[in-house]
Amino acid sequence: MYDAIIIGGGPAGLQAALTLGRMHRRTLLVDSGAYRNGTVPHAHNLLTNDGRDPAELRRLGRAEIAAYDTVEIRDAAVDAVSATDGVVVVTVDGEPVHSTAVILATGLADELPPIPGIDAHWGDRVANCPFCHGHEFAGQRVAVLNGTAHAAMLAAMLEPVASEVVVIDPARLTGVGDSPAGLRLTLDDGTTDDVAGAFIAPTSTQRAPFADQLGLERQESGAVRVDPFGRTSVEGVYAVGDMAQPDHFAGPMASLANAIAAGQLAAVAVVQADAQARVTTAS
Repeated sequence: MYDAIIIGGGPAGLQAALTLGRMHRRTLLVDSGAYRNGTVPHAHNLLTNDGRDPAELRRLGRAEIAAYDTVEIRDAAVDAVSATDGVVVVTVDGEPVHSTAVILATGLADELPPIPGIDAHWGDRVANCPFCHGHEFAGQRVAVLNGTAHAAMLAAMLEPVASEVVVIDPARLTGVGDSPAGLRLTLDDGTTDDVAGAFIAPTSTQRAPFADQLGLERQESGAVRVDPFGRTSVEGVYAVGDMAQPDHFAGPMASLANAIAAGQLAAVAVVQADAQARVTTAS
């Protein structure tokens, strides 16, 4: 019986494991090796690590966790998760493992607009977060590929950063390719537009099926509804990172710093729940 099982080895899951390790809780972290930022060469807007390769961040996190012998990391896939009467069962490569708590840190999956060539630039020249990628296009011409009202807000956010922001309806794009400026956008009338980078709004869904398997309450955005400590609607189940959304957020927060903070808070809640159980048992 583990004190906690963490599913997902990104920043949120790794921070949860580190916090639990420091509190000497027997913890299993299961990492499938699939990450939302798997195509991103540089992570940004994270203090002391601005510009670092996300894979290096994960490597460093694992190296730090290795100092705590109560934490076990398995590179494996989770098949299923269930929770009944305060006991969580996680099936890892066909083997059931048990705990009183599970922290879901499985993230989101992004579906890009069906524009030829756009996926080759995703995470580099094509991004969705101006806080993470905006500065890299400073003083250059950028495009906002968004047919919704959010486009005006995103363009206004980028105006102090870029030399020019152009808003293009993605329905008019027939291709995205390379150019000396960065990207060449081909429109349905045959004209082209060269920009340094482009921002899009992908359709994001839960990367893993575990929220559905557990019947977790969702927000309108599709994110798992959590309290500020990552507690979900099911006892013993926590959700962290961009897959989760507390009520005081307008939507899921795709931020490394927020994911790390959420992982730590969920681990704190797990430790507190364990301590309360020990007090109750002792009395």
